[in-house]
Formats: sequence, C-alpha cells, structure tokens
Amino acid sequence: MDIRQFRDFIVRPALQQINAWTLNAEQLVIATAMAESGVFFIQQIGRGPARGFFQMEPVTHDDIWERYLSRRPSLLNDLKALIMRDMDLHDQLRGNLFYAAAMCRIFYLRFKEPLPEEGDWQGMAAYWKKYYNTHLGAGTTEGFLKKARPAIDIYVGGF
Repeated sequence: MDIRQFRDFIVRPALQQINAWTLNAEQLVIATAMAESGVFFIQQIGRGPARGFFQMEPVTHDDIWERYLSRRPSLLNDLKALIMRDMDLHDQLRGNLFYAAAMCRIFYLRFKEPLPEEGDWQGMAAYWKKYYNTHLGAGTTEGFLKKARPAIDIYVGGF
C-alpha cells in the first residue's frame, strides 16, 4: 500500500475522528503498522491471533474496550462512528482500516508517558518496543526503524 495514501486517507482521518490526531501520533501509528505488518499482512503469519496491519491481538483489543474505553464515553462514542455495522469487532481489526488505526492510537493513549516528539524516530522505536511490542516481543528498535523506513522517508523527504 502506498504510505502517503495510507496516511492521508486512513490514518489521519481515523485519528481526527477520535480527536486524537497530532503529527507525532500519526507518525507513530503509521510506523507501528510498518513495523508490525509492513502494511501488507492482515492476519498474523502462522497460527497467531494478531489481526490487521497493526497486528493487534483480540485480548488486547478487548482490554482496551473493558478497561479504557468503558471509562471514556466521549472517546468511545467517537470510535463507534468508525465501526462497520454487523461485523465482529475483532474482524474490524482486519477489514476496517479506520477502526484498526483508531484502535492503535487508543492503545497508545493508555500510557501516561508522552509520545516522542514528531520526527524522533529513535524515540518512537523505543516507545513502540516498550509499550506495543513489549520486552516479551521479538521486535527490536533496530527492526522497527528498518521496517518503518518508508514511513520515515515521507516525513523526512516531504509531505
């Protein structure tokens, strides 16, 4: 998928819909998708449960709904505007790019530590590793930066 189009037509509108757009958030969400799936795979390779470009697991998705969104009715209401009717919420992570992007952003909203500044790709790699991939995950900050290079290039090279 073209990363500029992914940014302009999926990620930015989704984050704006839930009132959680900032340039650094947009960059982190796009780079997360690049690191997790290359914006290519919509289901974890093998038998894993992770879904969508952001490779979010159903248990993580459900935790966000139960522990975070349930206490933020305004955010939940904004998110609901992105949900496709009659589609299982877990399937939305694969088939509804707006919802999946918004859920990735909401994932990061749960942490008190502020997002790295815009363009701080090393900081974003460390933030992703700490919170999204965790110490248990196989990902590395070096791998994040390598996989996110096409996203980094659109910001470094111009919009």
